[in-house]
Amino acid sequence: MKKWFVILAFLTAVPTFAQLNTHTFEEAEKLASDTPKPYVIFIHTDWCKFCKMMENTTFKNKEIIATLNQNFYFISFDAENKKDVFFNKTVFKFKPKGNNSGIHELATALAEKNGNTTYPTIAILNPDYSIAAQLQSYMNAKDLLQVLNKIR
Repeated sequence: MKKWFVILAFLTAVPTFAQLNTHTFEEAEKLASDTPKPYVIFIHTDWCKFCKMMENTTFKNKEIIATLNQNFYFISFDAENKKDVFFNKTVFKFKPKGNNSGIHELATALAEKNGNTTYPTIAILNPDYSIAAQLQSYMNAKDLLQVLNKIR
């Protein structure tokens, strides 16, 4: 009995943390058909240290999580993902560039600016799929929140 009390006390004492709702392109598009909202697409790679920093700081911020969950469809997209993605009535594919390297067509379409693709990139699309913003490189929570508040 004493053991159960300790376990129950521990579980109720642990604070609950808000979680960022992350969608696939297909899920977000389906949800948007009922409730249109802008899309926030975080384009990253596994090897990008600034991408990891954003995942561990910016996207863990309570205000960022609340703003994204309430006003946007958030999609985290690995630019080196090899799976086909159906989005905006188009199938996007991975394009190999050599042995074990390449980039997804959708990452190029969303992250390329002035002929360069930079990671991380945050692409913000309006509900009609037009690009509202392309934010290249690391962004802290304060700066991203300012952009999100302007767009929503």
